[in-house]
Amino acid sequence: MHKIFEDRHRQFWILHTLGWLGFAVVGYLGSLFQEMREAYIFVVALDAYAGWLLSIPMRYAYQRIWHWAPWKMVLSILAMAFVLSCIWTVVKNFNYWEIYRHGYRPDDWIQYFRQTSVGFYVMLSWSGLYFGIRYYQTLQLEKQKLLTASNKAHEAQLKMLRYQLNPHFLFNTLNAVSTLVLINEAETANKMLSRLSDFLRYSLYKDPINKVALAQEIYAANLYLEIEKVRFSERLSIEFDIAENTQQALVPSLILQPLVENAIKYAVARQSSGGLISIKARKFGHDLLIEVADNGPGMPEQPETAPNGGGVGLVNTRERLAALYDKNFSLVLTPNQPKGVKVNIRIPFEVEHNDEKLA
Repeated sequence: MHKIFEDRHRQFWILHTLGWLGFAVVGYLGSLFQEMREAYIFVVALDAYAGWLLSIPMRYAYQRIWHWAPWKMVLSILAMAFVLSCIWTVVKNFNYWEIYRHGYRPDDWIQYFRQTSVGFYVMLSWSGLYFGIRYYQTLQLEKQKLLTASNKAHEAQLKMLRYQLNPHFLFNTLNAVSTLVLINEAETANKMLSRLSDFLRYSLYKDPINKVALAQEIYAANLYLEIEKVRFSERLSIEFDIAENTQQALVPSLILQPLVENAIKYAVARQSSGGLISIKARKFGHDLLIEVADNGPGMPEQPETAPNGGGVGLVNTRERLAALYDKNFSLVLTPNQPKGVKVNIRIPFEVEHNDEKLA
């Protein structure tokens, strides 16, 4: 039964039919109190069927005006409900006179529109139910998208927390700091501890459900890369090319982390000479374009060893983007020139209005 109502098209026809069937039942029960003849059941049935047919076009008309301005939408609903109620009233009166009154014809044609107000009320009620149900469905869909996005964001946060609790990551970082202290590089060691503290604080206190300014994501990515730079020393080079007009663009929190991690794991760590990681951001029309590229060995032939083959990094990122932007995004993995891999992300350009401090 649940699967039947998951299809919104099927759901409409079921509710539409049940609604008019209920109208027929109420009309028939009302006739019993008025001691109408049994022939009236045919009048009620035909009236309900006519209403069932005439209200179908309203569905397709309302789909077209769904995104109109409120005042235009209200006027359109009133006009369509009135026109259809007039037609329906004529049909109902004709059925009544033809079936119940045995072919009676009134002398005044205006009599065919008698009780149009009742038909208008019914058509407006149908319209109210249609918009109410559709708004409810839209609200439920948005809630489902928000829940999915929340789950994916928390998965990304848990993935980032792995670095905080990963013994190798902490050991390598603290060991590098210890080495700096031993060689009397106390100032550099202090800077590394400060970066590690900021990195852990950012990952702990930034809510991954919310979107944040791109500048904040660049800040977090730079913290992580600077920490890793201690591990790889001169083997790791970093380049940022962030357009000024993209600094306050909104992006999903922690969206860069799995991309930078992949670049470290598959490009820098696998080369004795290290590698270069570059992060770029540009505004193009109404979109924000982000690129994370490296000059590593490139994409392996075996999918399971490719940067997106393991599924954890890019698959998680793609699912988060799909949950947040539906189909209005793209994530493409392509070879970099002259070598390496680059990941390109396109999302709608949204501006951060309330600036936040980066730390």
